[in-house]
Amino acid sequence: MAARMFLLVFLQTLIQYPQMVGDGLDEDTRLHMELRAELLDREMTRLLQELEQSSLERSVRAWGALLWAALQQGDFWALTVVLGLLLWLWFVCRRRSHEPDNNGQEEEEDREDHEDAYEEEEELTFENALRWVLVHLIKWPVQDLKRGCKDTTVLMENFTFVFGLLLSDSSYPVPQRAIGVGSAFEGWSPREEDVVYTVLVPLTPSPGHTFHLEMDTSGHIPGRNFIRVEPVCTCPREQQGDNVLCSLHHPEEQRRNEEPNFLNTLCTGSYLDVEKTARWFYQLVRAAWPALPQSHSWQIVLLPSSRCCKFKVTRGRKSLTVELLFGVQVGNSDIYVSSQPTEALFTPSTMWPETYAVAEMKFFRHIANQAPRDSWHLKCLQLLACALVGIGFSTYMMKTIVMHLLNTIPLSGWHMRHFRRRLEDTMEYLRGSLEEKRLDHFVVGNQTFPQEILLPTDVKTAEPPNLFHRLAQDPAAHTQAMREYQELWGRIERIVLYGQ
Repeated sequence: MAARMFLLVFLQTLIQYPQMVGDGLDEDTRLHMELRAELLDREMTRLLQELEQSSLERSVRAWGALLWAALQQGDFWALTVVLGLLLWLWFVCRRRSHEPDNNGQEEEEDREDHEDAYEEEEELTFENALRWVLVHLIKWPVQDLKRGCKDTTVLMENFTFVFGLLLSDSSYPVPQRAIGVGSAFEGWSPREEDVVYTVLVPLTPSPGHTFHLEMDTSGHIPGRNFIRVEPVCTCPREQQGDNVLCSLHHPEEQRRNEEPNFLNTLCTGSYLDVEKTARWFYQLVRAAWPALPQSHSWQIVLLPSSRCCKFKVTRGRKSLTVELLFGVQVGNSDIYVSSQPTEALFTPSTMWPETYAVAEMKFFRHIANQAPRDSWHLKCLQLLACALVGIGFSTYMMKTIVMHLLNTIPLSGWHMRHFRRRLEDTMEYLRGSLEEKRLDHFVVGNQTFPQEILLPTDVKTAEPPNLFHRLAQDPAAHTQAMREYQELWGRIERIVLYGQ
């Protein structure tokens, strides 16, 4: 039924919006004209079969609608086809009215065989039409995300190496190898014009210090943490032959040392400060850049940010915008507390929200390894994200829904021919979540998460946060969200039918 509805709407679009062409037809226009002729012919054939097999009145109305559309638009080519097929219909019906009745059983078998063949032909026609629309009409982003991720990874590896040299004899935290996270490293991007390559740089404490995570018990979502920096004993052992005195047992040594240190530069009280750490990273990037091989051919511009280090590197027409987050690993898992901004209007600078970006990136990598090469799950997410511009739903909400569906629908069901069905599934999931005022977080509380992605036990067993908790508390916001759902669904229909 969905295939027939799509075909009818698509057919009307072709008749009502004829394309102006010049004397010479380019390849896309030729394909468009061929598809248009084929769809018209097949649709007339279907209507003819319906007229012969079932409701005469319904089919006549459909024929009349097609004829009226052709007359309105002055599409004389389509009008000629419609009139010709009507004449053929009259001739066939007249001839059949004079033929003797055949055996009823043979007619039934012939009819069933004909219907089966027609269904196969209809599905093939629908798939060809959908393929043409998806490939030729929709303006998919053309950026090379794989190349951008590779360039960002190489750049950050060079930065990390120079960071290690600069901090080798200091008491500051040690930046570890960066981990690519976010949409670009997951294989998709919300919009082509503002692709940001986000990396998470884990921090480990310097000798003489340790990080201790303190969970905020206020119940905020996602979990918020404080990173307490605690000194540890580094007094020399006899076998080491070292005469360095640790600041824990000899604080006077620290007071005599006039150089800035970890605690008085990056901490507020005993807690690691996000904003102070961001300023420190800006200084590191500025100091390390001249030593990088990329500095000979690329230009760097540092971009303002209070909770991360953001910069843009440019070479000719090519550019990369890199967002450098930093954080601390939770145990030996793929969960981190990071400097990632939150949706709250105000976040204390000593508060480090829990992030699941690494686990989500690894989930998309897991799906890519399991899915067929022609899977369109990322294009589905891409189209949904593009349609969200100006609408209150966040890309993270839509990504969460797609991840839930990827976890339940067989990966063979994400082929291009199932594209529209998956879009419908996504919007149906969104509608149901809006009606229930609940959208569960994908990582937290997910017992079916891939085993190779390491989650702490408390994350696996926790009650999943409700991403729609605000709608449950604000009836006006819920009413607005239902209106925006209708608007979003209309946008998606227009994109699929018209490419914009």
